[in-house]
Order: sequence, then C-alpha cells, then structure tokens
Amino acid sequence: MNRWWWGSGGIGLKQPRLSVLAFTLHVDELGEEWVAVERWGYAAELGVLWGKSKERAGGRMNLLMSHLLDTGAVAELMWDRFLAPSTREVLDDVAGGVGRGRLFLAWLCGVHDCGKATPAHQRLWPEGADLVQAAGMGWREPLAAAAAKRSRWRHDWAGGLLIREMLSAARWAPQQIDWVWPLVAGHHGAFPTLRDLREPSKAKGQLKGTGRWPEVQQAVLEALTRELGFADLREVQPEVVPSRALQMQLSGLVVMADWIASDERHFTGIDDFGALSVNGARRRARRAWEALGLRGGWGTIAVPGPEAFQDRFGCSPRASQTMVVEAARRMGAPGILVIEAPMGEGKTEAALAAAEVLAARFGADGVFVGMPTQATSDPMFTRVRNWLEALDPRLAAQVALLHGKRAFNSEWKRLLDEGGADPDGLFCGVDEYGLGDDPYGMPATTSECSAERQAPAEWFLGGKRGLLAPFVVGTVDQLLYAATRTRHVMLRMAGLAGKVVVLDEVHACDVYMNQFLLEALRWLGQARVPVVLLSATLPPAQRRALATSYMAGAASREEYPVEVPEAAGYPRVTAAWLGEDAMPLFHVAASPGWRDDLPVAVVPLPEAIPGPRATSGEPSGERDAFQAAADKAVGDLLEDELADGGTALVIRNSVARAQSAYEELRSRFDEEEVRLLHARFTVTRRAELTEECLELLGPKRQNRSGSERLVLVATQLAEQSFDVDADLLVTDLAPVDLLLQRMGRIHRHADTLRPARLRLPRVYVTGFQAREDREPAFVYASEKIYGRHLLLRTAALLPGNGGSWSVPGDVPALVEKVYGTHAELLPGTWRSAGAQAAEEQAEADRRRAESAREFLLTRRGEHEKPTLAGVHYGGVSTGSREERLQAAVRDGEESVEVVLVVQNAEGESFRTLRGRSLSINGDVAPELLDEVLGSAVRLPSKLTRDALTLTPLPAWHGHPWLRHSRALVLDGVRRARLGAATLRYDDLLGLYEEQAGS
Repeated sequence: MNRWWWGSGGIGLKQPRLSVLAFTLHVDELGEEWVAVERWGYAAELGVLWGKSKERAGGRMNLLMSHLLDTGAVAELMWDRFLAPSTREVLDDVAGGVGRGRLFLAWLCGVHDCGKATPAHQRLWPEGADLVQAAGMGWREPLAAAAAKRSRWRHDWAGGLLIREMLSAARWAPQQIDWVWPLVAGHHGAFPTLRDLREPSKAKGQLKGTGRWPEVQQAVLEALTRELGFADLREVQPEVVPSRALQMQLSGLVVMADWIASDERHFTGIDDFGALSVNGARRRARRAWEALGLRGGWGTIAVPGPEAFQDRFGCSPRASQTMVVEAARRMGAPGILVIEAPMGEGKTEAALAAAEVLAARFGADGVFVGMPTQATSDPMFTRVRNWLEALDPRLAAQVALLHGKRAFNSEWKRLLDEGGADPDGLFCGVDEYGLGDDPYGMPATTSECSAERQAPAEWFLGGKRGLLAPFVVGTVDQLLYAATRTRHVMLRMAGLAGKVVVLDEVHACDVYMNQFLLEALRWLGQARVPVVLLSATLPPAQRRALATSYMAGAASREEYPVEVPEAAGYPRVTAAWLGEDAMPLFHVAASPGWRDDLPVAVVPLPEAIPGPRATSGEPSGERDAFQAAADKAVGDLLEDELADGGTALVIRNSVARAQSAYEELRSRFDEEEVRLLHARFTVTRRAELTEECLELLGPKRQNRSGSERLVLVATQLAEQSFDVDADLLVTDLAPVDLLLQRMGRIHRHADTLRPARLRLPRVYVTGFQAREDREPAFVYASEKIYGRHLLLRTAALLPGNGGSWSVPGDVPALVEKVYGTHAELLPGTWRSAGAQAAEEQAEADRRRAESAREFLLTRRGEHEKPTLAGVHYGGVSTGSREERLQAAVRDGEESVEVVLVVQNAEGESFRTLRGRSLSINGDVAPELLDEVLGSAVRLPSKLTRDALTLTPLPAWHGHPWLRHSRALVLDGVRRARLGAATLRYDDLLGLYEEQAGS
C-alpha cells in the first residue's frame, strides 16, 4: 500500500535536519509503487499540523495532510464518476494533455486548505495549538489575537497568499498563478481581491508564520504534490489559462470535494502520521462516495436516431418538433437554441429531444429544466422523469426537484428516504473556527444548515448543492441565483456546467429578472453549455438580447453586437453558436403548426373603472360598487353562454378581483360548478385545488355530457404551463403576449366535446373602460402590475365586436406590434397619453435594470477580466435562504410567508387549521409536521411591514424546519388582526382582508 516513509527513526526520534527533500521510489509487497519522502526535520511538524479538530472529525483530530489527501482522492472520484465528458476534455486541454486533467484537478482540490499550515488557523483550537507549539512552531499570541480580532485574514486567504508565493518560487508563469490563487483563497464561498491577501501589518508575521513556518508550509505543498503523482510543483503548471467560466466551475468542484471530504461520518480523524497514505485516502473516498449515493448522469451517450422521439414520447414527432431536433443536429458547437411555438404545439417534447441530441454531440452529462414558477415546475418534474425513464429506467430516480415547496409535491414525497439524515449537517463543520462571517456582506447563517429529508439523490439535496445533481427540474430562479454575487455561487455554476440547460416560458422574465438571465447566459456561453429556450410569444428585441448575451459570453467579450436573423413563419427556431474562427453562426427555420389556424373571436367587455381616490387601496364604497357591477356583468354573460352546458375560465389580474368574481358566480351556479384558484391559499390547499382543476379541465378529463357546467376563476396561475382546456375565456386585459398565453387555455385539444354554441373559441376581455375621444382607463391592479404602456398598445389591437385573431398565425405580428415602437399603432386621441406612458415605462425599466446590477455576478465592464479575483467585492448581502435569494432575482414589493395556526382563546393550546392539537407552546408532533408546513400562505405585500414583526411559536425556535417560520395566529373563526388589517382564512376563498362593517 502507499505509505509515507520517514526513515527508520520514526516520527518521535530526533534526526539530523536536511535542507532538501529526497524522494525514493519503492515497490511494496503488493507490487504497488509508492513514494518514500525523506525529510527528517519536518516529520514531527507535519505530524501535528491539524486540519480538523477532534470535535469536527468524529472524536479524533484529523491531520492537515490527511484532509488534503482525502480531498484530492475525492476529486479523483469526481473525475471518474461525476464530471461530464465535456468537462474532462476541456480540463485535459488546460492541464496539457489526455490524462493530465485528472491529476491537476486532484492537486487543485487537495491544495485548497494549504493555508491551514499557518498560525492563523493552528491557534484556533487550543489542544491542537499546544501540540504545534510543542513541535517548535510558535507565534506571539497577543499579536496574532489582536490582528485576528481586527481582520478577516484566516486560512482561506492565507492559502491564497502562500500558493502565490510558492508557485512563483516554482517559476510558474504569472498568468497561471493569477487564476489559481483565487480558487484557493475563495474556497469558503467568496473570492477576495489581491489586496485582501496581504497579512495584516499589525500581525507582524504572527498570523502567516515566521521562523520555521515557511519551510513547513513548503513541505506540506511539496509532499502533497508528489504523493498525488507529480514530480514537483513546476510539473503541475497548466499549459492553458482557462476561461473565467471554467475557473468558476473548477472553484465549485474544489468546494464540492472539500465538503465531501469534511463529512466526519466517512472521514474520521487520523492523528497518526505514520498511518497516512494516498491509497488509504482513496479507499476512504470510495467508501464515502458509495455510501452517499453520489453519481453522475448518463455519461457518454450516442446521438439518438430518428426513432428516438417515438421511443421517448410514444408518438411520432410533429413537423415543428422535427425542425427543432434538426436544428440541434446542425449546430457546429455548443450554443443557444430558441424555440418559438404556440401553446399545445409540443415545445417541451421538442426541447427534451433536442437536449438529448446536444448532450450526445457535445458531451453534456445531464439537464437542468427551469420553469417560471413552483406550480409549473411540479408537472414538469413528472414529464422529465418519464422522458428519462424511457431513455434509461435507472435515470428517473436521479431527478431532483428544486424549489422551496417541493416537500408538498406528492411524487417528490414518494421518493424521499424517510430514514435520511440532515444532508446540510454533513458540511456545517466546514466553516469551522470563525469563518461564519464574510468580508463582502454575505454572511453564513445558521439557516444554511437547515434540515431536508433525503431522496435517492442523497447528497445533492443539501443547501446550495441542488444544481450539482445530474438531472434537475426547478424554478428559473435556481439558474438566476447562479448569476448573483452571492456566497458559494461557484457551486451553482459548477452544477450548470456540463449540462444542457432548458428554460421554459422565458418571456415570463420581466425587465428586472431579465438582467440576471442575460448575465447567466453570458456565463453559460463562456462555459460552452448548450442552452434551449422555449416561448410561445417572444418579442423580437428579447430574442436578440438573449442570443447576443450568450454569444458575447462564448466570445469572452464585453460587447459583441450580432445581427440575429429571423425566420419567416411560426413555429420557428433560431440557433446560434460560435464557429471555429470565433465568428457567429446561425441556423433559422420555420415550419407549419400541427393544427390549422383557428379564428378566435375577441370580444371587448368594458367595465366602469372607479376614479383614482377609489383605487388607492383604502376601503371604498364606490370601488366596491363598481366591482360588484363588473362581477354581475360576468355572471350574466356566463349564465347565458353556459346555458347549454360547457366550461369557462375566468382570469383576473388580482386575488381580490378573483375572489369577488368567485363569490358572484357561486351565488348563480351550484357549488360544484365553480372553482377558485389563486396564490393566497395555503400550500396544501393550493396543491389540492391545482390537482383538482387539472383533473376536471386537463387533457385526461372525462368529457362532460348534457348540460354540465364548470367555471374556474383564477389569477395568473392559469397563464403558464397550466394544461387545461376550457370552452370559453373571460380575462382581464394584459399585455398581448400574456393575453395570447391565456387564450391557449381554451380549445386546446381538438377531440374535446363541446356544446354547439361553444364550438368556436371566444374570448371576452374585461378590466378596462373605453372612454370617448381619449385613451381607456384600466383596473388599478392591472396598471400596477403591467404598466400603462403595454396595456394601451394591447388595447389598441383589440378588434371590435365580430372581430377575431387567427391563432397561431397572427401571434408573431401581434407581439411585434405591441412591443414595437410605432406610435401609429395607437388611435390619434390616445397618442399623447401613449407617449407619456412610453416614457414612464422606459424610465421604470431603466431604474429596474439599474437596481438589478448591484446583485449581478459581474459588474459592467468586467466581463473580459481574466480571473475571479475580487468577484465578490462590493456584493450585496442577501443571505442564503431561498426567500432572500428570490427577493434578489425577482423585483417587486417584498412579501412575507406565514404559517397559519389557530388559538381559540389566549392561554389555550395552538391547533392546526384542521383542528389537530399542538401544545400551548406550539410543539409539533412528527405526524403533524406536513400539516403545519402545509398551512403556509403568502401575505399581500402591503402587509409586509407588519408581517415582519411576526415570530415563530415558542416551540418552533429550535425546530429545523420551523425555526424561520413566522406564525400568524387565527382565532376560533379563523380571523387575525395584523396592523390595521383584519385577515380571515376560508377554505373556499383563501386568505382575504375583511372590510370594516363586513
């Protein structure tokens, strides 16, 4: 076996100190080669330098050399069993040839903690400090303590400084040193500047180490280097400077290896220097890898043939789907593929088929599928698992669902391992001894170690690690987080690299979110990650911006203006990639849709809009009267239209309008004939309602017979990836692309039986008031959400009575007109108001884009920087919890989620919404945990200030799942006072605010 050989005298005997290292190759009794390292003077020193205290290493101190070897051994397994073929190929190129990438990765991961060979770290654990000082390595504690108190200079930054100095002494090229040291200095989640590496002057060398320390530090690095297979430090030097994106990926892999090797369950401490060996580290790493259930994705796969679509999805491809797959086959390099097709065309299947082609051609090992919301992620999780199961049954269990409410997805819950431990707890000890703070405003909080039940993809379910799973379905936020200047962003980027990224409904990203999407596309382009974007309705300017950002990243350029060609027709596909000469190349195509154009009658249904004072948000009798009249008009309409039976979808732009319409309709229809769906139900109730609505109106529903009627009243939840098929739509006015999305929820399936009077699709547009000789007025909520500019331009396109839009044929032209700049679209009497609205929108967009920049991973003008040094400098503190990150990447007024509990009278025990008893302090029995968590609901943003005063119940403070949950305590009739508002929860209406006198 591999062993360290330190001479016949052993560690405990004093021997003459040699000034140089001597290395001898030996072959043991098993025929294995191992390196004998003779440095008589430093065996004792390396035999006491500690990497993990015994409290963090299973009860026994772990020597620093042990942890470095363990981490390098984990990195070797990551190369063999985890990295994508494309990543291995590019790392071989960087390192200097086939096979060298593996060696270099192991060394880079192993060397990450070299800064622990300093007093800055060794002084932190008293027991270890005594051993180090007894071995003759001292420091002046008063100076070190005073300097450490005033500075953040600890082992990660110390390692950055040491590696710079030692690689320079080894005659590495400066440009190679410049990109390597930030990976060592940043392995705790934030990249410092070069200036940060300087030891504080007040330390006077007592944190870095003087006297014998430099020689011991050199011995640590040289011993690790040779044991991992290099002749010396000079031989480690790469041949190519990697792109910043690859540096970011490598940084994430360093963190991943460190976290795995810090799992004390599998890497218990080794305090006997004579027991250390690289082969022993490899055995430990293999056992840990298998016990943690770690694995990569599908590895190297063959390019699928024409029959693959039928095999994967059980049907022959439509013309548009064939077009998309063919575009993926034609791309000459990893690039961006934009699919635009109408609702119901089969974009998802086309994108997954294209992803398989791109993965096979360019060496990707998995996929990330990003959706606009948690609600749309859940059904996509099922579809991706079905696709992978058809490809290889073993892969379906490797899919991770990644969003904050995944615990309430029934399919995900079935995959959970009920006996699992806290996966976040496996690395809570990594930031041991004072690394909980952060110099750039990104603190590590205890929330980073919150519990999460495990699924088959075990280790990947901990905080910040989800994207490292081979196959991931989640909200687009997970991708956007990778474009933020936040702690451990390198883990997220490492998770995306080596995958194919598929993003659905990209038009749903507003101006603010789009800044993060464009930044993410830059990094993905530079990382050579194939990206597939889907949209039913994509404004031309947005399509150009998406392609240009990706290409700028691929070219490693700050500015890279390109002319993106546009296909004539719809559905269409646009593919862009960088050619071998670094010139942009494109492939565009269009095809017929799978169904003929359908004339959709668009009928304006104006309503009276109250004046500004009545729409201010304050209680108003005038506003209520206007709302009642609008609801009555909808009720009259639906009673008439559904007289012979049928189904209708009513979409309102606010929860309050949806609740009001529902109450009106419930007074006219039977209880079982009306449903309400919005975001202000509890998590559990919303999931139940969504599943029920999909059963009643989804593709697998049973055809209704006779005069059966059903009306679903919903908010924007029904706008995206909501596979329902109604006969009739009543919708508030929204920007045209969203209006077209809503139209996609009616007459979706040709074989659905419909009443005779509803066999032709019809849409009634509400939420505005036509005014003579001037622009229309809009519902307050609509204007607040969407702005007047797009509403005015959309309203100008509405046909008069008897008019229709041809769907999908008219879709591109309609979108281009609304998102264009031609003032002529508006009637003459609207143009003055339209010009003012356009100016207001441009200014609002500018402010929102500017406010996003403080969170972006790369500052303006820094996209061509060669290294990661200082990336986190000036970052904005967002914390690491999901809600804080989401607030960073999603604009809008902050809202707060609360957990509803009931207390009939003060001093009594708390109860769940279903009446099950907790305790007077709120103790939650294990069998009630899901019920309590499922009672979470998001409050209106206007209540945020008061909601922030809410706290967990007393018994929740120590609970791993509830300690951050704010409790809203309802009385016996489910009412609560919050500030000046009186809130009430109803199973049919959800959460609503009671008006005075109601």
